[in-house]
Amino acid sequence: MNYYIFKDKIEEKIQIGKLVCLARSYRKHAEEMNTNITEDPLLFLKPASSIIFNGDSIRIPDMSKCLHHEVELGVVIGKKCKNVSQKNALDYVLGYLVCLDITARDIQDKAKKNSWPWAIAKGFDTFAPISDVVLRDKIQNPNNLDLSLKINGEIKQSSNTKHMIYSIERIIEFVSGIMTLEKGDLIMTGTPEGVGEIATGDMLEARLGDYCFLKVYVR
Repeated sequence: MNYYIFKDKIEEKIQIGKLVCLARSYRKHAEEMNTNITEDPLLFLKPASSIIFNGDSIRIPDMSKCLHHEVELGVVIGKKCKNVSQKNALDYVLGYLVCLDITARDIQDKAKKNSWPWAIAKGFDTFAPISDVVLRDKIQNPNNLDLSLKINGEIKQSSNTKHMIYSIERIIEFVSGIMTLEKGDLIMTGTPEGVGEIATGDMLEARLGDYCFLKVYVR
């Protein structure tokens, strides 16, 4: 059972729930992957068992020979909600974090070519590193946050959430219209351009502006 770690201490222990993830939420990333953008967000799920924290290591599974990094803004849900309007969407947010959606790209590519689901490519243990949570009231506007990733000290991804196709409010409205969101659920909002391969020995450092930081390794 995994629980969130908070940058500012809170009394309650909050268990990590389901991980709802977006694909193609930045136009330039869709372009680099040679895919089209869609009017509504594209969703997939990752298991909570894929979570790791600061200082932990991403493990390369035997089944894959090509892992890719994808840095993202994570939105932690603070209370149960269903069919939320954009106007009230942020009222249901507990906080924000920076996270990585690790993808076994070779497995995903094979699945796409065969029109198979690609849960395997996203669902391995250690494939969802997350930072400490920053409480909602510390971040004025989640739709204007710098997002970056360094590998071994070199910048690989750098963008801002203002470049997302869908606002955070729109995402929460859409997801909650499909499935009930519960306290502790995490929405991983998709990655900007610049995704690429990671390898054994790499050190990954992700940042959400000056709010939170994540450092993990590849083993």
